[in-house]
Amino acid sequence: MAKFTIHYGHPTVDAVMSRLLQQLKDKTIQKNDHQILKRYVKCLGFLAENPFHPGLKSHEISTLTKKYGLKIFQSYLQNNFPSAGRVFWFYGPGKKEITICGLEPHPEPGSYERIKLDKPPP
Repeated sequence: MAKFTIHYGHPTVDAVMSRLLQQLKDKTIQKNDHQILKRYVKCLGFLAENPFHPGLKSHEISTLTKKYGLKIFQSYLQNNFPSAGRVFWFYGPGKKEITICGLEPHPEPGSYERIKLDKPPP
């Protein structure tokens, strides 16, 4: 049984996932997108069980925490790949809940301020 409920109802992440799921259904998904989708689903499973599962390498991104006014964490979808995927998330809105607020390629060091996450609900 999952320890955390995962919310991914924010517009940007929803749009990306809806597109990928539709392409999977239509059998038009590209190989790279299919790999991202598989890794994303696996990541969500780990987040629901343990947000700090060793495979996720989850950690707070202080630049984004300052920018958005709440603790923003980054978890790995993949590692050791150019533009390796990252999931950005925060705890909430309720107890035992996590909200996915971004899905991005790994930014270059020092460029986290360019990342635009879906704003958390008030």
